Amino acid sequence: MDTIASLFSFITTPVSWVIVQFHKVYGAIFGPDTGWAWGLSIVSLVVLIRICLIPLFVKQIKSTRNMQALQPKMKAIQERYKSDKQRQSEEMMKLYKETGTNPLSSCLPILAQSPFFFALYHVLSSIASGKTIGVIDDTLLASARQAHIFGAPLASKFTDSAAEVAALDASLVSVRIVTAVMIVMMSASQFFTQRQLMMKNVDLSVKTPYMQQQKMLMYIFPVIFAVMGINFPVGVLVYWLTTNVWTMGQQMYVINQNPTPGSKAQDSYLQRLLKSITQHEEVRGRRRKAIVKVIVAKSTSDRNENERRFFSGLTKAGFAAQADGTVIKSDTIEAEAEGGSVAKRQQPKRQSKAQRQAAAAQHATAKDTEEASEPAAEEAPTTSLEKKPQDSAKAAAKEEPKGEAQGEAQGDKPARPRANSGGSRQQGKSGQRKGQQRPKHPSSKK
Repeated sequence: MDTIASLFSFITTPVSWVIVQFHKVYGAIFGPDTGWAWGLSIVSLVVLIRICLIPLFVKQIKSTRNMQALQPKMKAIQERYKSDKQRQSEEMMKLYKETGTNPLSSCLPILAQSPFFFALYHVLSSIASGKTIGVIDDTLLASARQAHIFGAPLASKFTDSAAEVAALDASLVSVRIVTAVMIVMMSASQFFTQRQLMMKNVDLSVKTPYMQQQKMLMYIFPVIFAVMGINFPVGVLVYWLTTNVWTMGQQMYVINQNPTPGSKAQDSYLQRLLKSITQHEEVRGRRRKAIVKVIVAKSTSDRNENERRFFSGLTKAGFAAQADGTVIKSDTIEAEAEGGSVAKRQQPKRQSKAQRQAAAAQHATAKDTEEASEPAAEEAPTTSLEKKPQDSAKAAAKEEPKGEAQGEAQGDKPARPRANSGGSRQQGKSGQRKGQQRPKHPSSKK
């Protein structure tokens, strides 16, 4: 580890200078030889470094999301060119170039932070060995060796022997208890950070090998930190624990304010946004307007389930999202949502031909019934010479038997109307043949 740390010796002087400047401030408050002065100097160093790395952290978030979105396309390229590795690499690079994605962007914060980490480790190792380094002279070295954090010297390690710990004016039990607690907290914070990233800020609709790798790292990283932590000085453990806590808080802020599309965090964010719009009848905040603007710009098919649910909630509440990220109150939408006077137009149900004919017949019957039930006063008056239809029908019924009797006497049956069935006509013809026939003319041939 000393060999690795020596590779970053070019940055040990700036790191030691920053620590000394913070030590002057905290030393005036807590005392120059206290653990609070030196411990808070290391914490302040972490905060300063992480603030400077915020732009790289933003690039890391964008790169990680782009990599998640490209996983299906990357998998298709691997399947298509699985026998040609060179062509596979070319297509991958082409895909990265077209989408503007850099796979190394997700590692930039760690790569940028590692020189400071190893430089601090080298500074603390020199303090433990009693050697001056950077701007830390003999006076500052003696002050740092006397500093204890909860009874553990700043430069002590979990693996130190009793003699090495005694040389730093401390007990082995206190050193191991403090270092063990800090190692557990460091590993737990790393696990929680990775877990909230996987459970809340990942698009659950995309199942790719990338997600499986992230789940494995969620369990592997804490173990790695625990194994490496027993060889870290207390000052380095303070540095790394502060870094993990900062990362965890930064990750929580990103999940709550700028979640990954399609994730559980986005659903929670959009529901909070919907509640705020309903209460205040406007979109408050520039960031929220930007998010609504991005969602409005998408087509209906491109929106995920969370975004469609958000727009459905806006419609039910009587709001309409605009292209600039604002919302407007719509009385028509509100009335439709509440089931008011403005109802949605419904298409008539499709009927079969038989149903249409039955409906027409029923309508005609109802019309005839209505006409028949009209008052008699509206009908035209009838004279005494005119016969009513009912009286003529009765008279015809009375005369019909007489006609039949006369036909039987003459041997003839009365002719049936042509509207009768075929059997009636045939019966009429046979009646004519059986009755009296006209004599033939003498000149007719037999």
